[in-house]
Amino acid sequence: MLIRKRRGWEIPESAATSEAVFRDRRRLIQALAAGPVLASGLLGGGMRAMAADEADPSARLYPFKRNPKYTLDRPITDAKYVEYYNNFYEFGTDKDIADAAQALPIRPWTIKIDGMVEKPFTIGIDDLMKKMPLEERLYRHRCVEAWSFAVPWSGFPMAALMALAKPLSAAKYVKMETFMDPKVAPGQNQFFYPWPYVEGLTIAEANNELTFLVTGMYGKPEPKQDGAPLRLAVPWKYGFKSIKSIVRFEFTDKRPVSYWEALQSDEYGFWANVNPAVPHPRWSQASEREIGTDKRVPTLIYNGYGEYVAQLYAGMKGDQLFR
Repeated sequence: MLIRKRRGWEIPESAATSEAVFRDRRRLIQALAAGPVLASGLLGGGMRAMAADEADPSARLYPFKRNPKYTLDRPITDAKYVEYYNNFYEFGTDKDIADAAQALPIRPWTIKIDGMVEKPFTIGIDDLMKKMPLEERLYRHRCVEAWSFAVPWSGFPMAALMALAKPLSAAKYVKMETFMDPKVAPGQNQFFYPWPYVEGLTIAEANNELTFLVTGMYGKPEPKQDGAPLRLAVPWKYGFKSIKSIVRFEFTDKRPVSYWEALQSDEYGFWANVNPAVPHPRWSQASEREIGTDKRVPTLIYNGYGEYVAQLYAGMKGDQLFR
């Protein structure tokens, strides 16, 4: 008989309630308890949200089936914090950019696959999703600013995109770019930032089973402020590696210079692997603040995902791996 022993940081899938279900149920109960006038307003807002979802061609696909392999060591963060506590410098340098980000048009949205591939091509986000194995995963997200949350991401493994792209054997990296449109993203008018936002991974990192391309969260399409319609999630790295609103994947034999590396290379490098023992030049990384509870918890090496990724860096040494 096969007996599976849980890892120390795992909890049963049944203990992780879907945030979308929790919030919708709580919203309805509160509305009914508050009386008919308030209930009408709240439920009307819910109907408007449903109408907005229906405008997204992918909305009908959600929720995706959860992959039980990826579990958490903490409760799922309430969606309101993940949706309204954002770094997205294209729309402003503070965390409160949700309203400004609504100016971003996400349909039509095309993604270019080029560089060192068998045949470059461009594909729309909805056509891409039709070709991908869609699923939901529970991941921890650790920001370099020493805060964290836990999210049910929806999307597909980046390895599936790699298989579609068919990079040449000489390609060593994949360079990703976000959209560039200063008319809708006022931050892109700031000349001292190296726009467009660029990030990169090695081919091995991109093909790792954890590397995930996100199209949604909490059982619905990704909000614009969180990186709609396509963002990256690499949970063993600091959050700035998880580029938002991707429009291009370029395969290359040259290591990309990422956005934050170009801006401030002494603080932010290419690798950005989480390590509590390697401080940021201006603060400690030994612990992190859980958004929503303000509880401080110890930071884990590779954000707790070392068994999946440590082998990627075998033989590599130095603090630069963790910045």
